[in-house]
Amino acid sequence: MLERLFAIKAQGSTVRTELVAGLTTFLAMAYIMFVNPDILSAAGMPKDSVFVATCLAAAVGSLIMGLYANYPIALAPGMGLNAYFAFEVVGRLGYSWQAALGAVFVSGCLFLLISLFKIREWLVNAIPRSQKLAISAGIGLFLALIGMKNAGLVVDHPATLLTVGNLHQPTLLLALAGLIAIVVLEYRKVRGGVIIGVLGVTLIAIFSGLSPFAGVVSMPPSLAPTLFAMDIQGALQLGLLSVVMTFFLVEVFDATGTLIGVAHRAGLLDREGKLPRVNRALMADSSAIAIGAALGTSSTTAYIESAAGTSVGGRTGLTAVVVGGLFLLSLFLSPLAGSVPAFATAPALIYVAILMSRGLAEIQWDDLTESAPAVLCALAMPFLFSIAHGIAVGFVSYVLIKLLSGRAREIPLAMWVIAAVFVAKFSFLAG
Repeated sequence: MLERLFAIKAQGSTVRTELVAGLTTFLAMAYIMFVNPDILSAAGMPKDSVFVATCLAAAVGSLIMGLYANYPIALAPGMGLNAYFAFEVVGRLGYSWQAALGAVFVSGCLFLLISLFKIREWLVNAIPRSQKLAISAGIGLFLALIGMKNAGLVVDHPATLLTVGNLHQPTLLLALAGLIAIVVLEYRKVRGGVIIGVLGVTLIAIFSGLSPFAGVVSMPPSLAPTLFAMDIQGALQLGLLSVVMTFFLVEVFDATGTLIGVAHRAGLLDREGKLPRVNRALMADSSAIAIGAALGTSSTTAYIESAAGTSVGGRTGLTAVVVGGLFLLSLFLSPLAGSVPAFATAPALIYVAILMSRGLAEIQWDDLTESAPAVLCALAMPFLFSIAHGIAVGFVSYVLIKLLSGRAREIPLAMWVIAAVFVAKFSFLAG
């Protein structure tokens, strides 16, 4: 049955290898069970329900990817967009978390449509590479700022806006120790380095009295507070247009980049460098976004940590199915998730930020018309505390700089359209 479903032998793998690969991928991305509820609770969402929604979205998304697309790529609520959801859409713009979930659902439906009608390839190819790299790096810097804030390393200051926190605070010292531990463990290729760091800080915090202990295992909490709580009508307000666009653009770029990146490392691309069954993979990803929103979590997407599983031989969808099964088992760990404090998940945020920021190295630094808009885009996200505003700064500056430099022919049609939408939004609508 497994051979019929996944063609394991044809991919040069074995069932045992796929099982080990699934466990490896799960350990690499299991931190999201603790980080996502912590972030979304800042938007007023019930933490226990978000924990269940996170595990279910990861399980369902991974199972669809494994069974429908037959790729060893796991899915879960994505880092970056969860922070955008909580701290900007709900926190700064003041929309309800139900409307924010509605915006995620609408963006997932749009993603599904462009996958069905094969518009996705045109859109992805139309966005300059420098802007794609800048968006990824900018989200990383945005996450770093949130992580440092949660750790207590960065605090507000009336004169300088930001300043260093109390370096004698035990929780800050624990967070910094956790970050160092994660980096060292990942460098030494220890499986599950991130989750080990998060749980290590949590255990020390519990035993030292810095964090309460709620237990380890119990029956899963109720999903009812977030299940189908999305406000689709609220999401279709004109003011939420840029929010939906931001979710949509980042989801498309993130999913496409991750799929191609993991498949390339695993040797799954064909002779022309293309990904077979790419539409199935993208439809699995977009379906997971809509399903995750219905369950009660921010955008679900393919995880680059899937490369950990392919590095030990995972080649088929059985790897993703194993990940999905492990996330279902994790539903019984809700007390442990409730015991993890924000300063314990802060090192994971900063570590992910480090990985995402490396895209800046690949920008064409010798071409100012490419590098300047990219840097503006990346810097605007943390400094304006807004992924949407960062993308707007990048796209609008790209069009203007290319136009005034006499290189208007290099501007893709999609850039003109998206930049014009952002200009109209900020000209005629509040925020």
